[in-house]
Amino acid sequence: MRKHNEFALGYEKKQPLSVIYRDKENNLIGGITGFTIFKHFLINVLWVDEKARNKGSARKLMEQSEIEAKMRGCIASQVDTLSIQAPNFYQKQGFEIKGKIPGITENHERYFLMKKYES
Repeated sequence: MRKHNEFALGYEKKQPLSVIYRDKENNLIGGITGFTIFKHFLINVLWVDEKARNKGSARKLMEQSEIEAKMRGCIASQVDTLSIQAPNFYQKQGFEIKGKIPGITENHERYFLMKKYES
């Protein structure tokens, strides 16, 4: 599979991308982690401590990770999230819903979102 992809798309090294956020006392407040590949930043986890939520911490993590992704030549970010998690947050950050899978559980959906970076 990798040989086929490399032949079709060219060689691309998958690189981890993580950003952490600490308060003034150096306590861990949150982080974002994923990887860059084929000019996209694929977000695995975005996490912010409950006490620090709704104070702009997640937005700052997104901004910093986007800066790093752009420096690596990325043109977009991708993420998937559940309806009980953060689809609205990602949309406020400029992500568009590209797909939705209903019925992950009785009342919840899984969303696939993407944000194209401005040049």
